[in-house]
Amino acid sequence: IQTDAALRHRYTDDLRTPPNTARKVKNLTGTEGGSITLPDPVVKQGFLLFGGKNVAMVINGNSMIYEGTLKDKVLWDKSTGLFTITGLQRNDSGIYVIDSKTGRVFTTTYQLTVYGESYFLPLVIIFYQFLPVIMVPQMSSDLYSLMSVSTESCILLCWVEKAEGTTLLWYKDEEIVNQSSSALSLPLTVLKQDFNSSYRCVSANPAENKTAPVNVSTTCSGQISTSKSDSSVFIFSVKHSVGVFD
Repeated sequence: IQTDAALRHRYTDDLRTPPNTARKVKNLTGTEGGSITLPDPVVKQGFLLFGGKNVAMVINGNSMIYEGTLKDKVLWDKSTGLFTITGLQRNDSGIYVIDSKTGRVFTTTYQLTVYGESYFLPLVIIFYQFLPVIMVPQMSSDLYSLMSVSTESCILLCWVEKAEGTTLLWYKDEEIVNQSSSALSLPLTVLKQDFNSSYRCVSANPAENKTAPVNVSTTCSGQISTSKSDSSVFIFSVKHSVGVFD
């Protein structure tokens, strides 16, 4: 009967001949701060490799995580045999290999791409009766709309702080009316006769979509008071007003 130490030595020796990664690669995507579970299990004995280096090993149904950048981020589920990588960061992108040595013997290669989480910062400039009113919404969710308004039309602006791999889209009801995969911001002009339609801004990358609905009929209706002065500054969120300043 081989001891765990002998098995470790035996299977570590196997790593001197890396698994063939020239076969078809499965693409996986994740988002910064999230987690990803590799869908092929190592139930009894095998390895998880990252960038050609062994980061975890399963021996006799027990896991051992090696020192390195993934030391505190790799989890192995004994009941399913699946590896999960937690606390994803951009530098976790790369080639991962599952190399199962017993039971269902296989080698699977994954290309993981970790996308930065998109952050939307709200800024609203409203032109009401041609007098500018600067409106700075407070953060209230993960995704925001940036809006500016005039009496006969409403200019909506979605502004993303991090946009690598991100597409911005404006929807009117279920129709895409503007989109860009290269800009940090995306404007949309809404005419007064369309104020009752449904609008939303969507930030999309291969890992996730985020949506910010905009109640145009309320936001662009011209019901914002400018009675205190022509240069009133309103601080509010997309959802509700939280303050007025001279």
